[in-house]
Amino acid sequence: MPTVELLRRLSQIEASHLADADKSLRVMDAGLQRLNPGPKLVGPARTVVAREDFMSVMVALEAAAPGDVLVIDTRGSRRAVLGELFSLEAARRGLAGVVVDGPVRDVVTLRQLALPVYARSQTPLAGTLRELQPTQVPVSCGGVRVSPGEILLGDDDGIVVASVAELERLLPAAEAIEARER
Repeated sequence: MPTVELLRRLSQIEASHLADADKSLRVMDAGLQRLNPGPKLVGPARTVVAREDFMSVMVALEAAAPGDVLVIDTRGSRRAVLGELFSLEAARRGLAGVVVDGPVRDVVTLRQLALPVYARSQTPLAGTLRELQPTQVPVSCGGVRVSPGEILLGDDDGIVVASVAELERLLPAAEAIEARER
C-alpha cells in the first residue's frame, strides 16, 4: 500500500521523468488518450474486467476507496462501459481517475470533469447490464499487465504503472531528473 508521502511526491513529477529513471517501467500504449485537462492521475489500481457489460464497473465503483484509480480491461469491447453517470459518481467518491482500455461515451461531460479519464475510443453504444465479471484481478490495460494495488502515474504524456517497491527505488532518480531539467 502506498504511503501518503509517496503519492504526494509522485504528484510532483512528470510521467516522463519516472520513465527516464527506468526505461524498463511499464508504460501504457499511446492509444489510451486523456479526455480532459486537469490534475495528474496518481493512485493505486482497482482493476475491473468489463467486456461489453458494465455491471462489474458498478461493483468496482461501489467498492473503490477515495484515491483509487479504476483500471478497466474491456477485452476488446465495442460497447462503452463508462459514461457520464459512472464518471460523476467516481468524482463524487473521490477517485483519483479512470483508465478504460476500450470505448467510453458521454464525452462532452467527461471532458468537463476534474477527474482524469483516459480511454481508447468513444462510442454512443452502451454496454449491457447482465454479467458480473472479475474485479481485483490482474488485467491487461494499454498493453501492460496491471495488478490490484499497483500505482498509476498519468499525465498528458501517458501512464506509467509500477509497484510501490519500484517507485520507492526510482523516485529519487526521477526527482533528480526533474530538478536537472528545471
